[in-house]
Amino acid sequence: MPRTRLALIGCGGMSRAHARRFHVLKDRLQVVAAVDVDESKARATADLLEGARPETDFRRVLDDVDAALLVLPHHLHHPVGTACLAAGKHVLLEKPMANSERECLDLIAASEKTGRILMIAYCMRFHPLVSRMKELLDQKTFGDVFQVSLWTEQLTQYPPDHWASRAATLGGGQLFSHGCHYIDILLWYLGRPVRGLHLGTNHGTPWMEKEGTSNVTIEFEGGRLGYHFGTWGARGTRLGYSFHAHCTEGMIEADITHSKLLVHRKGKSEVLMEAESGKHTENEMAHFLDCIEAGARPLTDGPGSLQGLRVIWRLYEAEERGAVADLRGLGLDQA
Repeated sequence: MPRTRLALIGCGGMSRAHARRFHVLKDRLQVVAAVDVDESKARATADLLEGARPETDFRRVLDDVDAALLVLPHHLHHPVGTACLAAGKHVLLEKPMANSERECLDLIAASEKTGRILMIAYCMRFHPLVSRMKELLDQKTFGDVFQVSLWTEQLTQYPPDHWASRAATLGGGQLFSHGCHYIDILLWYLGRPVRGLHLGTNHGTPWMEKEGTSNVTIEFEGGRLGYHFGTWGARGTRLGYSFHAHCTEGMIEADITHSKLLVHRKGKSEVLMEAESGKHTENEMAHFLDCIEAGARPLTDGPGSLQGLRVIWRLYEAEERGAVADLRGLGLDQA
């Protein structure tokens, strides 16, 4: 089968995380071009990718590729994504999908109209520890899950004039930009949300226009609870990235920072699995290629990704009113 020809559009920091893993898929994937409006960034990234050429305008590469990976500032996801889909290209789009519901619906409609794949790059879904935890929860290996807590503690600081510091271009604050990964995981693990609460602050992260630290609690159908604590202001951390799933017969821990999956029960701890450290974007890209080759719907498709963003927007709205958010009926299948 011919290799899928790909354009990497956007050559900032996250593009390097993708580029470092492309070699794993060299038999299925050919990176044709590295594109950035900053020519020096395009050249530096192209130099990492055998056979890729640098470009400063994504439109100049569309005739030469089958698909595009968009690693762009959030406010550019909609215009560039819709242009690529309209040109008949499959699109793997970095999270979050877009900065408004209208823009998300436009992207979904463009995908459906052209019959091209639109996949959102929620790479945590494809982390071996995270996907194995999902299997254990679905199989009720350690009983019924009743609480999932996710911690993501890091120091992320941008200059005041950077697009990621401003709410309009970022799309919100830390919850929208980074926490969308973990709202997505909670929905994946626990099902349909019922109600929730968000509290955010930029105390400790004054470079952020909106919140740099975020606490979310969500009740799901069946009485299960999900919690996410995320901060971009951690000057130190013990948990780092850690997922805890409390079940009726033990607690499963995905220690992302130290690359281990454990179960804690009856006063003892057991390592269930170890994994290579890193973002595992090669697994995400492999799934994207599978979907292109089979004409299948991605695990992280447009409608599912929009549901997670609707949860965040509803949480933000309720926070402004000092209320608990009603999170029922936010999936496109429930519209």
